[in-house]
Amino acid sequence: MRILHTSDWHLGRSFHGEDLLAAQRAYVDHLIETVEVEQVDLVVVSGDVYDRALPPVDAVALADEAFTRLASSRARVVVTSGNHDSARRLGFSSRLVDEAGVHLRTDAGRVGEPVLLEDEHGTVAVYGIPFLEPDVLRHAWDLPKRSHHAALAEAMRRIRADLARRPVGTRSVVMAHAFVAGGLPSESERDIAVGGISVVPTELFDGIDYTALGHLHGRATLTESVRYSGSPVAYSFSEAGHLKGSWLVDLGAEGLAGSRFVEAPVSRPLACLEGTLDDLLTDRRHEAHEDSWVQATLTDAVRPARAMEQLRTRFPHALALRFTPVGGETPPTRPSTSGKSAHAIALDFVRHVRGTPASVEESDLMRTALECCSEDPDLVSARDAVVSG
Repeated sequence: MRILHTSDWHLGRSFHGEDLLAAQRAYVDHLIETVEVEQVDLVVVSGDVYDRALPPVDAVALADEAFTRLASSRARVVVTSGNHDSARRLGFSSRLVDEAGVHLRTDAGRVGEPVLLEDEHGTVAVYGIPFLEPDVLRHAWDLPKRSHHAALAEAMRRIRADLARRPVGTRSVVMAHAFVAGGLPSESERDIAVGGISVVPTELFDGIDYTALGHLHGRATLTESVRYSGSPVAYSFSEAGHLKGSWLVDLGAEGLAGSRFVEAPVSRPLACLEGTLDDLLTDRRHEAHEDSWVQATLTDAVRPARAMEQLRTRFPHALALRFTPVGGETPPTRPSTSGKSAHAIALDFVRHVRGTPASVEESDLMRTALECCSEDPDLVSARDAVVSG
């Protein structure tokens, strides 16, 4: 049996305000093509189909298109909910959708009920574990403590109890949305810590032929049979070095028989550049990144004026700007505001942040802005004159 393992689509998510729906749609096209070209029998989607519990309409439409196309393909599909999804909304009409070959597993109470598939070697039992919220399950499952480890351990106990009732030789696949030890987080995952503890050990999945993990956005092989596929699209600049895609996994008569990673299309690469503004604007080494999403870290001793505006003359898709002065100087001591007018404080702020004083034009503009924000501009001007005098 050939399995395609994917997760963390986060449909509806943006990237520094930029719409990613076109990139996500390109991944869906790639997914369908891979199913046919690679003769995939089972697609598993290990949580976070959507980026939030109430996804935008166009994200729902893309998910509907993806699942409809998968239902018409040669593959069966099992989908679980992640911590970004609404389990109830994603799982709506799951029993009816089962008939189409798309199996939505979002109810924690059904973790011990597998989707059963057959191949020439016998039965494969696929267990979908949705994201487990310890606070919700602690009393329902009589957990010994409030932790992700306790919740996932109970889910695996139920799965093993079901497996023990299956015929000898039944192979097993487990899908879980969790932070498992050995995976490396990026900046784009939502923290799922409970009481400061969110990591669970790989040993929880011992004896399972293949464990398809979701949650972390970087692909990872924790053991030969326990893997993260990562997200198919980058959602933070911390993922600039990630290779995005899906795992193609083969199950033979004795279990895991092989795996390889299938790269996903990249609509626009990410680049993290560092240097002075002049270097970034003139150095030919950066030519390859002129069409990338760019995060620039400027090392100028003095913060350049209109830095982002200047960067975009060469890198039109620059999205993020950081400042790290040469030598890593500490910011100057914050000036005192005692006895100063609002205008003087604003001028101090500009000097503090930028390292140079405001120009005459900027000073006049700030004075006008402060007066416009006051209910009585004349009173503000009079008070400033008294304080300044």
